[in-house]
Amino acid sequence: MTSADLSYHTKIRQVFDEMGKVVVGQQALLSRLLIGLFTGGHILLEGVPGLAKTLTINTLAKALQLDFQRIQFTPDLLPADLIGTMIFNQKSGDFEVKQGPIFANLILADEVNRSPAKVQSALLEAMQEKQVTIGEETFVLDKPFLVLATQNPVEQEGTYPLPEAQVDRFMMKVFVGYLSKDEELEVMRRMANLNFDYEVQPVLDKEDIFGIRDEINKITISETLERYIIELVFATRRPLDYSLRDEAQYIQYGVSPRASIHLNRAAKALAYFDQRDYVLPEDIKEVAPDVFNHRIILNYEAEADGVTSPQVIDSILRKVAIGR
Repeated sequence: MTSADLSYHTKIRQVFDEMGKVVVGQQALLSRLLIGLFTGGHILLEGVPGLAKTLTINTLAKALQLDFQRIQFTPDLLPADLIGTMIFNQKSGDFEVKQGPIFANLILADEVNRSPAKVQSALLEAMQEKQVTIGEETFVLDKPFLVLATQNPVEQEGTYPLPEAQVDRFMMKVFVGYLSKDEELEVMRRMANLNFDYEVQPVLDKEDIFGIRDEINKITISETLERYIIELVFATRRPLDYSLRDEAQYIQYGVSPRASIHLNRAAKALAYFDQRDYVLPEDIKEVAPDVFNHRIILNYEAEADGVTSPQVIDSILRKVAIGR
C-alpha cells in the first residue's frame, strides 16, 4: 500500500471523526454515502422523520470541499426550478440561461417523493446522463456529481412514489433505523445544550475523491466472487432454479443488470475502507441488501403475508452458496 493510499485512508477516518462531532451513530449510513461518493453512485435514504438523514448529508457536505445544494421537493416545484430556465435580458435583448441548483457536485434532494413525476424525471435524467438541456443548449454537469435523496415512508398522502424503473437509477437504497438507547441518550444530551454548535472542518477535495476512486478501481475481486454476484442476481430472477420455493411465491420481478455492477463496485469500496486490496465474500453480503432492496419487486401475496424485501434478500444470501 502506497504512502498516498495511507494518506487517503487517514483522510477517510478524519471524515468519520468530523461527522462524529455532529451526528451520533449512523456509521453504516455514512459508510454507504461515502461508497456512493467514491464509486459515482447515487443514494436513496428512507426512514421516518427525525433520524438525522438530512443532518448527516448536510454535515458530510461540510467535510467535503464540494459545491453543495439542498433542494426541498414540494408539490408545486417545477422542472425549471431544478435545472434552470431561459430568462430575457432587457439590456441585451437576448435570452440568457439561468442555471438551477442542479449545477453542483453534491445534491440533497429532500423528500423527493413530494414532487410530481415531471420534476422527478428531470432529476433522474440529470443523474443518469450527467448533463442538462436548457432551451437549445446542453450543459455537462461538473464532476463528481452525486445525488443523495431522502423520502419519508410514513406519509403517503400528497406524495408521488418513484416508479421502479427510476428508483433503479439509485446505486443503493438505505433504510435508516432508530438509534440504540445509549446513542439516543447522547443525542438528547447534545441537543439539550442550547449552545451546541460544532464546526466541521473540510477534509476531502475533488482531487482526493478522484484519487480514492482510482485506488478502489484497483481492488481485485476473484472470478469465484464475480460469479457469486451473478448467482445472487439470478437467484432473484429465477428463484426456483436455486430451490428458493418459499421466496419464489413472493418475488414478482428480480433485480436489474445494474445490481451486479453496483454490487461489484460497492464491495470493492468496502474492501478499500478495510485497507484490503481484495474483496471478501463478507463485503458482498454486507452491501447486497442495500443494492437489492429497491430492485426486487414483491407481489401482493408478499404484502398480504407481511413479507418485506430485506427478509427475502436475507433468505437468498443464506441459501445461495459461493462457488455454486
